Amino acid sequence: MRRSRAKRASGGATVPSSTPADARSTAPRRGPLAGPARHVVHGAVVLALVGGTAAVTQVHKTVTIDYDGHVATVDSYGASVADVLRYHHIPLGPDDLVQPAASAAAADGGQVVVRSSRDVTVEIDGEVTTFPTTAHTVGELLAALGPRGADAVTSASRTAPLDRAPVRVSTTKTVQVAVDGLVLPIRTAQSTVRDVLATAGITLGEHDRTSVPLGAAAVDGMVVMVSRGETDADRKTEVIPFETEKVESDELPKGYEVVRTAGVPGERVTTYEVRTLDGAEVERTVVDREVTREPVTEVVVVGTLEVSTANPDPGSAKAIGKAMAAERGWGADQYACLEKLWDKESGWRWNAENPSSGAYGIPQALPGTKMATAGSDWRTNPSTQIEWGLGYISGRYGTPCGAWSHSMSVGWY
Repeated sequence: MRRSRAKRASGGATVPSSTPADARSTAPRRGPLAGPARHVVHGAVVLALVGGTAAVTQVHKTVTIDYDGHVATVDSYGASVADVLRYHHIPLGPDDLVQPAASAAAADGGQVVVRSSRDVTVEIDGEVTTFPTTAHTVGELLAALGPRGADAVTSASRTAPLDRAPVRVSTTKTVQVAVDGLVLPIRTAQSTVRDVLATAGITLGEHDRTSVPLGAAAVDGMVVMVSRGETDADRKTEVIPFETEKVESDELPKGYEVVRTAGVPGERVTTYEVRTLDGAEVERTVVDREVTREPVTEVVVVGTLEVSTANPDPGSAKAIGKAMAAERGWGADQYACLEKLWDKESGWRWNAENPSSGAYGIPQALPGTKMATAGSDWRTNPSTQIEWGLGYISGRYGTPCGAWSHSMSVGWY
């Protein structure tokens, strides 16, 4: 097994105050440093360095610098990480992420990762906000939102850069809908009240009204009241509430919940006998109730797994995966999900192959040749396969727990 060609950075992104500050950048690409990082190695160091040749030898290092995804291995001079970056004219802002820390000693043959912070403007659940972040893609931003961002609906793909067209994000939320004397908690990632009601299967009559406009943005904790319009009809459509069942599982880390089956209210049609006097209704008696749609019970999986702090065997694929995940900013809870996901998919075997589908490798890429984008040795190198797999997870699901949750729900990711 070869060692990973390059490690990734850990650290956090600044996001709106209502969300965890936890966005990270994607895996670096091989290539020259760009912008202010591009620098021609100086050649010989001035002989004025104290200590002469011996001192020059001590401070000279070969370092791989990953600057916002641009990677190059260069000659450097300096005792600390800050010295190395200063030598190559790489500026550091107060919110930038540096791994190892700028004050740490620079190691010969080591790697320094820099993720620059800049302001981005994003619309989250109808609210436009500008904030500093080190996230560079939509997927990285969603990862910073934690469970809210796992199933979020966005106006751009998760792999799209944040600095292009404005991005709209509708996160997973719970909207309380009060209708027909009931209060229904609707879990949804829909962006408007109209879409929330439609997804929940709540039919609005011609004369029905809602407490907020149907085109209003849906936000977490919102209460929408549906007022049924007056009618002389002797038939009325009513909502049947759904039940919620919680199932504990040690397959998810403690604190995580997954909606295995979304709850859907049912409907029934009630037929009345209406008595009137001088044109005014004086009595209404139920004659018949017919269920036209049965409610669907919501099944929520609640995680109980206590995240283990034990380290995998050094040098193993799991150890590489844990290190790479940590360098993307994914902690022990996310690694627990990653471990279970790839235990299920391949047993963490680099040569695992599905004879029926052709899926290959640790992440079970389909086809396996997709992993060539991470390296030409994709067929035999676990590091290359893990690098591709983590990029796939970040781009499609935001986090390993997002991918594992999807796998638990439908059987694949």
